[in-house]
Amino acid sequence: MTRPYVLASVAVSVDGYIDDTGPERLLLSNTADFDRVDAVRAGSDAILIGAATLRSDNPRLIVKNPQRRAERIAAGKPAQPRKITVTATADLDPAARFWHHGTEAHRPLVYTTTDAAARLSSDLGDLAEVVPLGASVDFGALLDDVGGRGVERLMVEGGGHIHTAFLAGGLVDELHLAVGPTLVGDPDAPRFLHPASFPGGSTHRMRLIDVAQIGDVALLRYHPSKETPR
Repeated sequence: MTRPYVLASVAVSVDGYIDDTGPERLLLSNTADFDRVDAVRAGSDAILIGAATLRSDNPRLIVKNPQRRAERIAAGKPAQPRKITVTATADLDPAARFWHHGTEAHRPLVYTTTDAAARLSSDLGDLAEVVPLGASVDFGALLDDVGGRGVERLMVEGGGHIHTAFLAGGLVDELHLAVGPTLVGDPDAPRFLHPASFPGGSTHRMRLIDVAQIGDVALLRYHPSKETPR
């Protein structure tokens, strides 16, 4: 079974935060970079976020540009990539915007534990397809299942727990790191990554494949699993 190509995408402050603790989402990027992210979404078969991001941001998680949607349809794809979320609990709101932009044949996928699956199926009904992965969420098993559904390119948009799990598991093929020109400095604010044992440890040097300036944002692209020669 072929796993999808996994592209992890995140916007961070200069000091490594992905948000602050205010009531509104902190916009770390800019208009041009948001459009770039929309293009990356349009080139993906599915987009994955964690349940915490779903609850805090209430995203639609869609391709917004109509021309890109039309190009997907012309290529024989659905107008929107399939949406995926991951939760170890059953705390998901059926009224969230996340659920309401798919089709019956292209419903969002919810990967969860065996214990939480029954409640999620009851709460979400026909809004999503619930997939239990056992006593805990195994992200390798998740990728096996996603690949078996024909997803060849998976975009992972976070949040921190999800990015940490994918990178610690050696499951990311490409990382897009957009650095916004802000400093958060709040120890209670969410960070890009949590403490973990990452492949190769602190001496492993990811391969930098591109650096681009997008207005006041710096976009860094890495191959995490490939070593940069010293």
